[in-house]
Amino acid sequence: MKKKLNSLIAVLLIITISSCSSSKKIPATTSALTGSWQLSSITTEGVNNRIKTEILDEADFNCFIGSLWHFNRRDNKGYYRISKNGTECAAVRRNINWSLQDEAGIPKMLRYTRADANYKNFSDSTAGHQFTLLSLDKTSMQLKNEVSVAGKPAVLTYNFIRN
Repeated sequence: MKKKLNSLIAVLLIITISSCSSSKKIPATTSALTGSWQLSSITTEGVNNRIKTEILDEADFNCFIGSLWHFNRRDNKGYYRISKNGTECAAVRRNINWSLQDEAGIPKMLRYTRADANYKNFSDSTAGHQFTLLSLDKTSMQLKNEVSVAGKPAVLTYNFIRN
């Protein structure tokens, strides 16, 4: 009888610990994404590398090179900052709300919407932007999205390094 009671207690303890720990688990990709990243380059497929077009409803393609992106996993808020570059690029700091879609059988997706100073989504960006997460480790990240450039489909690959 004592042996059965001990076994039952052990099983209940294991179930309790398992259920508690799984509800607090943070996906590894969310944890790895947290922090500051610098966009080191953008590669293109389907168009010439020297494109002159606005991307992400914000600025010219080339203005994003060198931009700083920050992701906070506690509240899924962050920002990106574009530096002033002569007359080509205006200095911009844009707050964002972001999320990761991490479902089995579906490529991991990073989504964000632009936000105001209080992190309320702008009405002009409710659709937001979506990227396929190609790779993510401690020092680098690669995102991809499909866009239209001069009416032609193109794929942009964003290459980040941890800042």
